[in-house]
Amino acid sequence: MKPRLIHQPDGVTAVDTEYLHPGHAASHIIRHAGRAAFVDVGTNDSVPYLLAALDALGVAREAVDYVFLTHVHLDHAAGAGRLLLELPNARAVLHPRGAPHVIDPQALIAASKVVYGEERFRRLYGELVPIPAERVRVVSDGERYSLAGRDLELIHTPGHALHHYVIVDEAHASIFTGDTFGISYRELDTAKGAFIFPTTSPTQFDPDQLVASIDRMLGYAPESMYLMHFSRVTDVPRLAESLKAQIREFARIARGHAGAADSYAAIRADMRDLWLDMAQRHGCALSDAGIEELLADDLDLNTQGLIVWLRRHNKG
Repeated sequence: MKPRLIHQPDGVTAVDTEYLHPGHAASHIIRHAGRAAFVDVGTNDSVPYLLAALDALGVAREAVDYVFLTHVHLDHAAGAGRLLLELPNARAVLHPRGAPHVIDPQALIAASKVVYGEERFRRLYGELVPIPAERVRVVSDGERYSLAGRDLELIHTPGHALHHYVIVDEAHASIFTGDTFGISYRELDTAKGAFIFPTTSPTQFDPDQLVASIDRMLGYAPESMYLMHFSRVTDVPRLAESLKAQIREFARIARGHAGAADSYAAIRADMRDLWLDMAQRHGCALSDAGIEELLADDLDLNTQGLIVWLRRHNKG
């Protein structure tokens, strides 16, 4: 099992979790003074790649102290229970709203099947392994963890999900952002830099909270962000402004189609057109068809998230 590794600065290594296709999702290993931690882990199928990555890096499984799960969406956390079976000293670190769902994942499984459907859920995620409660740590907002003396601050960042936190590595001007700082696939990079977009996946998207969370992260003046989808980006102020503008535009699009006969199709089409226009102006080398194929799953999930938000917003 040969993992795809990207060696980043400051003892950080991205491991392709091989979720959906190469270059879609990255777990990150932080190494410091002989100890290590994972940030997000992918699915059960990702676990052999993560263990092979430890071997390739010369990290003993006993040297892993933490498995930081930024939130419990399954592309980030489905493999955590199985991975922890192989890491005798590690503890899973979760937001208080997320922790119960890894200890007893039945509600998480049911909600995920609504989003993905029974057959696709089984194919992508299989059987989730519960994490014993004694191996779970619940993180409060602003709590600090030490990885062999490397100070990591965990801050709650709702907007993508209510149970989301990010990991601030202030000494290295970096933040591990889960999904709070959006998605940036390397296939869309150009001479202008990274192309980025928000993820509004079901079921807890809130545009005001997400913009506020982005602004809170900017308050740390980070030079780089480590995204699950896909690894390190820089030029943070430009990307943040793009994200916030798109979040506001997504909300406008959703509200504009609230009364449409097929709001799903209308919202998805407008989002697709927005991204294609942005990608063209960014100088992306892929054709429109290639871009749409790359972003197809994100278009679907984002549209579902906006519809759920719109219904909740209109009820309020």
